[in-house]
Amino acid sequence: MAWIKTIDYENATGKLKKLYDRVKGPDNNVDNIMMSHSLRPHSMEGHMALYKYALHHTGNTLPKWFLEAIGVWVSHLNSCDYCIAHHFAGLKRLMQDDVRAAAIRAAFKAGELADAPLEAAQKLALDYAKVLTLNPSAVTEAMVDGLRKAGFKDGEILEINQVTAYFNYANRTVLGLGCSTEGDILGLSPNKSDDPDDWLHT
Repeated sequence: MAWIKTIDYENATGKLKKLYDRVKGPDNNVDNIMMSHSLRPHSMEGHMALYKYALHHTGNTLPKWFLEAIGVWVSHLNSCDYCIAHHFAGLKRLMQDDVRAAAIRAAFKAGELADAPLEAAQKLALDYAKVLTLNPSAVTEAMVDGLRKAGFKDGEILEINQVTAYFNYANRTVLGLGCSTEGDILGLSPNKSDDPDDWLHT
């Protein structure tokens, strides 16, 4: 499941067990990305707070499926199969249009945003995410202004930025520790956006 020692749910105690109880899914399943933090529970707590607040918070105004799409795109750019598998499953569930979701994934895999069935403004946001992922120092104020002119409010630009930044962090956690999807349940997420402290995966 990872290249370092991890502690599974059955053997967890103390703060780790309490955190597992907050993040677990059906049958006490804990995603391997979270389990990779088990030797330092405080870093899992930080990770989950960032994840929930960036991607699954009622304060966000962009569609949750599009935030997931940003995550899938960033994960393709970083060749992070773990996050692609998890978050494409979430995107597909949220979009409720399997054909369109598959076309988006195919365009992402090919690196051809022009072929994705997305609005021009959404493609512009993904272009911004690409630069921020692959060459962050190349991001310019003009790019942000372009997002604004495309119709994104400044708070939504912040959402795009934070989801992009989060997935770069998550991808590097997974790739750097060798996390696999073995035993994971794909597509679950902490869906109670109106309660930022509810991390249960459903």
